[in-house]
Amino acid sequence: MTVPLPASIDDAQTLLAGAGYVCGRELATVTFLSLKLGRPLFLEGEAGVGKTEIAKALAQSLGRKLIRLQCYEGLDAASAVYEWNFAAQMLEIRLAEAEGARDRKALAAELFSERFLTRRPLLEAMAPHPEGAPVLLIDEIDRTDEPFEAFLLEALSDFQVTIPELGPVRAETPPIVILTSNRTREVHDALKRRCLYHWVDYPSMARELEILRTRAPEATETLSREVVAFVQRLRAEDLFKKPGVAETIDWAKCLVALDVMALDPQTVSDTLGALLKYQDDIAQFQGSEAKRILDAAREAIPA
Repeated sequence: MTVPLPASIDDAQTLLAGAGYVCGRELATVTFLSLKLGRPLFLEGEAGVGKTEIAKALAQSLGRKLIRLQCYEGLDAASAVYEWNFAAQMLEIRLAEAEGARDRKALAAELFSERFLTRRPLLEAMAPHPEGAPVLLIDEIDRTDEPFEAFLLEALSDFQVTIPELGPVRAETPPIVILTSNRTREVHDALKRRCLYHWVDYPSMARELEILRTRAPEATETLSREVVAFVQRLRAEDLFKKPGVAETIDWAKCLVALDVMALDPQTVSDTLGALLKYQDDIAQFQGSEAKRILDAAREAIPA
């Protein structure tokens, strides 16, 4: 069932919370404005802080289809918009040759019709959908190159793409667009200017605990508090890759699967692979270092 767009910032925050996404007022504000004004939302921040999840939460809470364009190096406009089903076209040609009576112009028109068109994410997002405009997630835009950025700038400006054989295709109702970037490189200012911008930072201890209660309710309160305090303290260390909120949730679920009720240095050392993703980081916090951070984390837990 399609849900109306939020009428206020508070409504936007409640809408996201209903899909299990806990956010502060700043993010709720820019999300509300993006929906209200029909502007793309550009979310930048470290990996694992919840940028992709907001698109999923919006699609779920609004009852809209989620269409995801996963970006990668070498992604081009054709791969993002459409392609022709060459296998089906060749089969149609062989059938026409066997029949021997098909007009060549009519055959050409048939081959390059909607019947043989494979829609990729951008074209699919511009098509009508019975439940309303979909949520288009353009994930990790920083992995692409400048030519694709330039194409995307034009596509998002008019919500229109051109298929040479069929002509321009314009969205009757523009999709809800979320772009994310892990900032592995700077995205061009021209693209950012088309969007509303928000930096998604690591959450405070209180908010991360609220997130963990929502996403891993099976964890005990004691364990949840210790997990969040440990992760918060760990992020202050010199790490190659700091753990994000996604890793916090994963770690808590791993601990629950091991029937852990409270942290101890040995358990921390044994399960660091769920929290840290580089061997140098893991090796740095084994044994006495795990105990040091755990002790410091416990001191930071509010009474």
